[in-house]
Amino acid sequence: MTVVVLDAIAAAAIDLAREAAETDAPEGTVGAHLTVVADAEGVVSHQFECLSSAYPGWRWSVTLVRATDASEITIAEVLLMPGPESLVAPAWVPWADRVLPGDLGVGDVLPHRIADPALVPGYTNLDDLEGVSSQSPLQPSQWELGLGRARVLSADALLEAANRWAEGDRGSQSSMAISAPGACSSCGYLVTIGGPLGQAFGLCAQELSPADGQVVALDFGCGAHSEATAIEPEPEELRVDLDLVDLRTYEPPVIEEPVVEESVVEEPVAEESVIDEPVVEIIAVIEATEAAEVTEEDSVNPESK
Repeated sequence: MTVVVLDAIAAAAIDLAREAAETDAPEGTVGAHLTVVADAEGVVSHQFECLSSAYPGWRWSVTLVRATDASEITIAEVLLMPGPESLVAPAWVPWADRVLPGDLGVGDVLPHRIADPALVPGYTNLDDLEGVSSQSPLQPSQWELGLGRARVLSADALLEAANRWAEGDRGSQSSMAISAPGACSSCGYLVTIGGPLGQAFGLCAQELSPADGQVVALDFGCGAHSEATAIEPEPEELRVDLDLVDLRTYEPPVIEEPVVEESVVEEPVAEESVIDEPVVEIIAVIEATEAAEVTEEDSVNPESK
C-alpha cells in the first residue's frame, strides 16, 4: 500500500480554502477548520464545520491541488459532505429488492422481473402431450410443463419455498404443531395437492382451524384434528413431596371423616317390668327373715307338725 505524503504548502493554505468555501456556501454556514487530509500526491482536502441547522454533523470540504515544484495552488472543488456522525439517507436499493412480503396491497401491481432467478422457461407449444417422451433430448426429465405459462419455478426456488413453509407457522416445529393431538397427514380435513410439493404439504379445509385455507406441512397439526378426542382430567391426589420434608418431624395430615349422627330409637318399656333395685333388695331381706322365723318355730315345737 502506497503512503501518500501530505503536501505541506497546500496543507498550509487554510485561508485560501476557507475563502473558497465561503464563496460557494450560504452565508454564515462555514465554521471552524476541522482537519486536512492527503487525497493524492499534491492534492489535499480541507474540511470546515457546517453551521447549517439542516445539516448537523456535515462538513464543507475544499480540495486544493499543487503541481510538483509549483508555487501556485489551484482550487479543484468545494462540496458539502457528511461526517462520521451525520444523518444520511440509506443506500439506494432497486424497487424489486425493496418489496417485502405483505407490502402488496389492493390495486397494487408488481411488475415482473425479466431476469428473475426464481423462474425458468416452461416447456410449452406441444401439439400432443403423448409425444413428450419421444422428445426427451429436447425436454430433459426435470423440466416442467408450462401449460400456458411462459415461466415456471426453478428447482432452487421450489426448494426454498418448501423450506420457508416448513420452518414457518404451519410447519412441524411451530408451538401449535408440537401440542397438537395428531398430524395433518392423518387428519380427514387435509386436501392433498399434486406436484413435488404434494409429498410434504397439503391444504387445510377445517373451518375451525387457524390454518383453514392455507398450505400446511403434513407433519403440522392443530387442536381441530378430525380424530381428536376429549381427555378427562385426572382427579387430584393428596401427595407429599418427601424431598422437601424432614421425616424426623413430619406428621401426616389428618383427614377428618364426616360425622354421621345416629338416630337412637327408644323402645317403650312396660311399667310392670320397671322395679327399682332398692325395692328388690328390701323384698329379698323380708323373705329371708320370714323363712328364718319359720325354721325356729319348727325347731321349738316339733309336735305341732
